[in-house]
Amino acid sequence: MVDTAHTYVIVGAGPAGLQLSYQLQQQGADYLTFERGAEPGGFFRRFPRHRRLNSLNTVHTDSGDPETRLRCDGNSLLNDDPELLFPKFSQEYLPAADDLVRYLAEFQRIHQLRVRYGTTVEQVSREDDGFTVRTDRGVVRARCLVVATGWGRPFVPDIKGIEHATGYEEMDVDPDRYAGRRVLIIGKGNSAFETASSILGRASTVHLASRRPVRLAWTTGRPGDVRGRHGAILDSDRFTTQHALLDCTIDEIRPVDGGFRVSITDTHAPGETTDLDYHEVLRCTGFRMDTSLFDASCAPDLVRDGRMPGLRPDWQSSNVDDLYFAGTVAQPRDGRPAASPFIDGFRYNLRTFTRLLRERYDDVPLPAATAPGEPASLTTVMLDRVNGSSALWTQSGYLCDVFVRDDATGDFRHHEDLPEDYAVSRFADSSHCYTLALRRGGDGADGERHPTPDRARHVVHPVIRRYRHGELVAEQHLPGDLLAEWRRPDRHVEPLVRFLGRDLTDGS
Repeated sequence: MVDTAHTYVIVGAGPAGLQLSYQLQQQGADYLTFERGAEPGGFFRRFPRHRRLNSLNTVHTDSGDPETRLRCDGNSLLNDDPELLFPKFSQEYLPAADDLVRYLAEFQRIHQLRVRYGTTVEQVSREDDGFTVRTDRGVVRARCLVVATGWGRPFVPDIKGIEHATGYEEMDVDPDRYAGRRVLIIGKGNSAFETASSILGRASTVHLASRRPVRLAWTTGRPGDVRGRHGAILDSDRFTTQHALLDCTIDEIRPVDGGFRVSITDTHAPGETTDLDYHEVLRCTGFRMDTSLFDASCAPDLVRDGRMPGLRPDWQSSNVDDLYFAGTVAQPRDGRPAASPFIDGFRYNLRTFTRLLRERYDDVPLPAATAPGEPASLTTVMLDRVNGSSALWTQSGYLCDVFVRDDATGDFRHHEDLPEDYAVSRFADSSHCYTLALRRGGDGADGERHPTPDRARHVVHPVIRRYRHGELVAEQHLPGDLLAEWRRPDRHVEPLVRFLGRDLTDGS
């Protein structure tokens, strides 16, 4: 027997589930959110294990503009209450996970979001016109199902003897537990470096091992790669013989004399194998989505070693209609250049996602403003957006503004914050479709201000692209700026006016 029916059912009340609930509630949509825990943010009540977040919390900035300040705020959810921002809950630059938990609980309480706590979704089935959601407290029908559960279980690599390793989710976090011991950490992501940093002053040897070299966020510009706060192990790798980063394949782990013998093959010297002895082996290889709630009628296709769902450009499952994913598990959409795995990235994705849902299921048109077709006026609109938008800044290389020309009037429909691949496909019938985004590196790097190739590669700068019937036909890069201000007449305004003037009058 079905208890209730809703247009939208959200599974999970972590940061993504709460943000989506807020956006739908603000729109007056019919939704219900299920959360198996008694309070929101269950993942962050356990993780990270050492209770310090990587997301930056910049409390003091030079700007008094709330939108601009969000560029420096890595933890706040979007909402209309200026007091309900994360810097009100913590003054620390690298905040404690417990402060985020407290913030999420207050966010739900203040906004009175429709979250049904203490309710476990046991099974989801696909029906012709939606989903049947069976919980331990009843059955609900959903026209649209959004899974925002985050990580559900650890990712365990296929290594012979991996069962002898202690998982990140259950390891002892007391550094004294590892005093004088040789420790192998499997993995080179943030959880592995977090663990290594904790025990570095206690353990006699710490090795971090994975097939690929470490990817540092400072070098790659990708926020999901290893953050600079964990740099001590890198120094140790260079300047001592005790600790090291190993690029290798782990062939086998086997118990020997109260410890473990680990057989490895060097990545850079194929065929060269070594046996190493350790007192402890810790598995820090990340997490995967829990798919046990889906029955055979709606099992989603998975990508990235089966850890995450395959998605279409609108965050819909690649193989199940009306099934969507939100939050960190929806990160396959952006290809890793942006911040989609994190609060400061997916909060903007979810604002756009809400607009797409409302258009599809509630017949609410996608919001659009009118922008003038005259080049100088259009330039002003574009530069106002890149100078003021926190969404385009944080989701650089992924979200963009779209300007679609109305051939009858010569003016443009202006849509904000759409994924570029989605926008190009959606407006493929247009002869003049411009995308406006912030990007890193490329032709916009300012060689005078940032002479080193490594630094120039990460300079954020505006890029305007023109598509004709879905085909890229023109592109304009504007130079980067140290203060992220793109308003100089000679470097930004005049080049963009010239580009738009030529393109709009070439007759094609």
